[in-house]
Amino acid sequence: MKKALLLGWFLAISFTMQAQHNDCIRDFNTIVHRIKNDYPGYADKVNDQNFSELKSLEQTVRKKIKACPDSCKFYMDSYVSWFKDKHLRISVNHQTKEATASPTAKKYFPVDPEKLTKLSEGLEGVWTGFWGKLAVIKLDTNHYVGIALDYRGYDKHQVVFEGFARQDSTIRLTTYWNFRNFKPHQETASQQLNQKVLEIHDYSRLVKQTHDSAFDQALLSSYIPRFPNGLNTYPVALPLSDSTFYLRIPTFYSELTEQLVTKHWNEIMCRPNLIIDIRNNSGGQDYYYEKLAEIIYTGPYESKSVEWYASKGLIKDLENSIKNGHIKEGFEQEADELLSKMKTNVGGFIIHPCYGGDTIVKRDTVYPYPKKAGIIINENNASSAEQFLLTAQHSQKVTTFGAQNTAGILDYSNITPKELPSGKYQLWLPATRSRRLPENPIDNIGIAPDIKIPLKPEIQLYDRLDQWVYFVKNYLEANY
Repeated sequence: MKKALLLGWFLAISFTMQAQHNDCIRDFNTIVHRIKNDYPGYADKVNDQNFSELKSLEQTVRKKIKACPDSCKFYMDSYVSWFKDKHLRISVNHQTKEATASPTAKKYFPVDPEKLTKLSEGLEGVWTGFWGKLAVIKLDTNHYVGIALDYRGYDKHQVVFEGFARQDSTIRLTTYWNFRNFKPHQETASQQLNQKVLEIHDYSRLVKQTHDSAFDQALLSSYIPRFPNGLNTYPVALPLSDSTFYLRIPTFYSELTEQLVTKHWNEIMCRPNLIIDIRNNSGGQDYYYEKLAEIIYTGPYESKSVEWYASKGLIKDLENSIKNGHIKEGFEQEADELLSKMKTNVGGFIIHPCYGGDTIVKRDTVYPYPKKAGIIINENNASSAEQFLLTAQHSQKVTTFGAQNTAGILDYSNITPKELPSGKYQLWLPATRSRRLPENPIDNIGIAPDIKIPLKPEIQLYDRLDQWVYFVKNYLEANY
């Protein structure tokens, strides 16, 4: 009997590993095919000298996948990274087919509303976070459960996490995040600020609910985590003096820049100096920095455009996006015209018919103020943030400040995710190549600051003004 059970166990493991291997090989085959046929940088990066190196890597990855299918993404990443383009990458697909097809993965725990009003000590109680409210109930000694009350992505009374308090005052969490298909994941948490804040280390935070909702929201937004998740940089707009206005723009993924500039237009335009802090801004869309470009403009300059790669795969992708209504509202006609143009030169590069090629940018107005603009940069600036810097460099008003070059992720752009056959991963594939190439590459080089700041940088900026800001302020305000 024991032998039969062991045999069944080994067979189950074998079948599981074989299925993982097959899924991963299919995904990897797709990656190799799409990069070879649809990546606009392939011909630039693969040549007679390094082709054998790439093929050898491909064979090695196949062997590694067969031996260790559990490490599928790691080995796929190793192949993609050979091309040295951080726009070209693999990501986990959090919107998997399994996520929409397996509600049985959810766990529930009914909560007595009357009991909630009595919970106010220690970890027990109602907690407010960025995604809503949940209750933490004590089940037995050191054992707690977090239950959704009104928590985005969860049903009412659905279990968000289970926790076990440790002697070192930390809490061992088993979390059931919706973006992981509610599968259990091990994390650590701790209570801070006299038990008013619950930090889920390196992920997020919750605050204990009080009778003052404004207080709760203020504490949630202003508390600086001891275990921060990512780079926390928030927008700021304020005068530093009668001479200098300060803007912190953490992203070009929204209308934030236009909103801030419009709101503070008069305050900006009456001062001789403007500081534009784009540290940790990893890009977005070029049209979201138009207002900033307008303010710092001093004269006509040539703007290099991009070329769209009209490969069969990218044409098919665009056709599907149009068919499925995935084109941003207001850009449907541009997408149709781009598709028509791509079909006239399959396998080659084309200029977008709605935007044209390289152009001379000439604006109607050169504003007298600000006279000087200092742009603060760091190594996390990439993509459209770097494109903004290339635009800014044409201005006689601009001086850039920092300690390191920017990230250098710009030459191949306009990326969209392509789901791989397993549904577990996505390939992010650029569709365009910059017309700066090959003479003026940015990838893996970045853009250097004009003035190197000798002071230690702050990693977690939040909405604080640090030494770098005052260094640039003093530099711009100095008489020179």
